[in-house]
Amino acid sequence: MAKPEPSTAGARLRAAVDQERPLQIAGTINAITALLARQAGFRAIYLSGSGVSSASHGLPDLGVTTLQDVLEDTRRITAAVDVPLLVDADTGWGSSLMIERTVRELTRAGAAGMHLEDQVDAKRCGHRPGKQLVTTAEMLDRLKAGLDSRTDASFVIMARTDAVAVEGIAAAIERANRYVDVGADMIFAEAIPSLEDYLRFTESVSVPVLANLTEFGVTPLFSIDALREAGVKLVLYPLTAFRAMNAAAARVYQTIRATGSQQELIDEMQTRDELYSLLDYYRQEP
Repeated sequence: MAKPEPSTAGARLRAAVDQERPLQIAGTINAITALLARQAGFRAIYLSGSGVSSASHGLPDLGVTTLQDVLEDTRRITAAVDVPLLVDADTGWGSSLMIERTVRELTRAGAAGMHLEDQVDAKRCGHRPGKQLVTTAEMLDRLKAGLDSRTDASFVIMARTDAVAVEGIAAAIERANRYVDVGADMIFAEAIPSLEDYLRFTESVSVPVLANLTEFGVTPLFSIDALREAGVKLVLYPLTAFRAMNAAAARVYQTIRATGSQQELIDEMQTRDELYSLLDYYRQEP
């Protein structure tokens, strides 16, 4: 007899981590990209804070968007697909009370989990220089606030550490283990430069470790097989499709402006039938 599907988004994310080694997580910036990721077979998806700020607001990823901004994009994605969604919660948007609210609201919005990071509130991209960290004690308080406010025990609280670039690999692993001791379900090891460092992480930390394969950063674009050998349990492609979409859109606009026609671009486009199929248009058409 087949086992029943997990009933909550968090439970589905945990099940996916157990069943796909490592679990590939596709970055999605909106509902249509979530539908495309599901169509491609991804078993988990992701909403990046950078994606919210740049795609939805045209702003840099410098901590300028709010919880409400992220919730709006979260709701649109979870309404479109039931693929479990991991959400970038940055530093939690403030005090312990705000972090508690963040967990409750993201759970209500249908997210499967979120990650909190150990940068200061005036954070910056994890692959940029000049990052500053809060103390381990302050990060533990952030995590406790999130963990204690869960209304669904399966909702994933992932701890992200940016300490490798600031304090070194040994200190980052020490921080990660403190985060696990307080209850973090998974670890997001940011800006890791080598497979050897991933292996040190996974051999030292008792919970699943995520590798962030963002392009043009300090982490090489390792293969899934290499990361599996290094013990990584989750592999994230946070803005890959978004970057490709931007490049395609720029090329389209430039071509139309230069030639006065989109004719030479037709072969590069999603067709009307492909879009309608993705949206289940024909079945719903009156």
